[in-house]
Amino acid sequence: MELTQGMAAVVTGGASGLGKASAQALADLGLKVTIFDVNEEAGEAHAQAIGGTFARVDITDEQSVVDGFAAARAAHGQERVTVHCAMTSRRGKTLGWDKQNNCYKRLSTEDYAFGAEGILVSSYRVASLSALGMANAQPVNEDGERGCITLTASVAAQDGQIGQTIYGSCKAGVNGLVLPMARDLMDLGIRINSVMPGIFATPLMLGMKDRNPQMWDQLNASVPFPKRLGHPEEFASLICEIARNSYINAHQFRLDGAIRMPPR
Repeated sequence: MELTQGMAAVVTGGASGLGKASAQALADLGLKVTIFDVNEEAGEAHAQAIGGTFARVDITDEQSVVDGFAAARAAHGQERVTVHCAMTSRRGKTLGWDKQNNCYKRLSTEDYAFGAEGILVSSYRVASLSALGMANAQPVNEDGERGCITLTASVAAQDGQIGQTIYGSCKAGVNGLVLPMARDLMDLGIRINSVMPGIFATPLMLGMKDRNPQMWDQLNASVPFPKRLGHPEEFASLICEIARNSYINAHQFRLDGAIRMPPR
C-alpha cells in the first residue's frame, strides 16, 4: 500500500516509547497521525511536534476508543494505518510467597482479568473498530486494499518468563488474533499483523541504566547481535514496512536481535 502524503494513521500509546517512534516515522513519510494515549501532556506535545492530532483515549474503555476514532477521522479522514502499542497489565507469579501470612498466595483472577483487558481485549477492540471504519471506506489501490492494522505482541508470547503469567499469555493471545482476523478481513482488503519486540530502549528500560547499571549491562549482553537493546526507531521502521508492503499479511514478526538463539 502506497503511503501517500496526507494519508491518515492512528497510533495508540503514541506519547512514548515504541508508539512515539512509530508516530514519528509515519509522520516523516507524510502521514497525518492521530495519537491515542492517556498521557495528555506528552501526547499533545508529540502530536504538535509531528503535525498530527491527539485524542485522550483509554484503551480499556469501549466508548473512549469509539470517540477517539471519531475524533481522528474528523481531523484527518479514515485511517488507513493503525498501530496498536498501548497496553496495561500487572506482574506476578501464579503462586507467590506471602511473608505476612507465611504461606503461598495465588495471583488473583482480578489481576489476570485486568491484564487480559489491557492487552488482549484492547487489541481486539482497537483492531476491530479500526477495521470497521476501513471496511466502509473506498479501496486505496487496484488490489482493493483498504488499510493495514499492526498489533504489538512481545517475545514473551513465545518465551514467557517468571512473573509473566499474565503478560506472556495475553501477548500470545494478541498473536492468536492475527490469523483468524486476517481471514475474516481478507475479502475486505484489510491486512493485520503483529510484531513481537524483544528488549527495547524505551523510557521505562532506560531508567534502569542509572538505577541498576549491572542489570543494564547484562540485558545488553543478552542480545546475540547487536549487543545492545533495540532502538525504538528500529521497531518503527518495521511498522512502516509492514504498512507499505501489501504482501505482508497474517504474520507475526519477532524483532529481538535473536535473543531466542541458543548460546554457543
